[in-house]
Amino acid sequence: MTTLLIADDQTLIRTALATMLALEGDLEVVAQAGTCGEAADRAKDTQPDVVLLDVQMPDGGLSVEDGIDAIPAILAAAPQARIIVVTTFGRPGYLRRAMEKGAMGFLVKDTPVDRLVESIRRVAQGLRAVDPDLAAASLSIGASPLTEKEAIVLAASAGGASTAEIAQACFLSEGTVRNYLSSIIGKLGARNRAEALRTATDNGWL
Repeated sequence: MTTLLIADDQTLIRTALATMLALEGDLEVVAQAGTCGEAADRAKDTQPDVVLLDVQMPDGGLSVEDGIDAIPAILAAAPQARIIVVTTFGRPGYLRRAMEKGAMGFLVKDTPVDRLVESIRRVAQGLRAVDPDLAAASLSIGASPLTEKEAIVLAASAGGASTAEIAQACFLSEGTVRNYLSSIIGKLGARNRAEALRTATDNGWL
């Protein structure tokens, strides 16, 4: 029997997945979680074989940006667990980040049920299960061209924040922020920082 933890902040999706997977004779959902912190806690409590993990979830006190960033904490809580990221946001950069953090699988939420079940069984056996279209796109796009600091500055620019606001949030001078933004726009071939932010977000680099 393969035991499962389902972590998704949308209750309807989480419970629907649990109900659907419970129909499989060799799968058992032993816990559910709605935040990253709760996912780590439930993983520690139940030691599941496989964790189905959403990307866009509240941190739940874990101090992480999203579900992908929570992967190390979940693996620390349940070292034998194998993680499949299941997300609405099929972005190549997300796939790369998830695999670098230790995920064994990456699927989008419109994946057919039989493929999801097959992927769970594969990952439980120690094999990888990755959406083939995303894998191809990830290889073609490559890793993020942004440095860690550039990514932080670009993320801080979301919502139309001013240079002064970005500088304050990132503990940098306004001149340094302007230099970073100029570098970011050049690297991403964007016309302005809004377009650069959109490109980085769409590719999963933030």
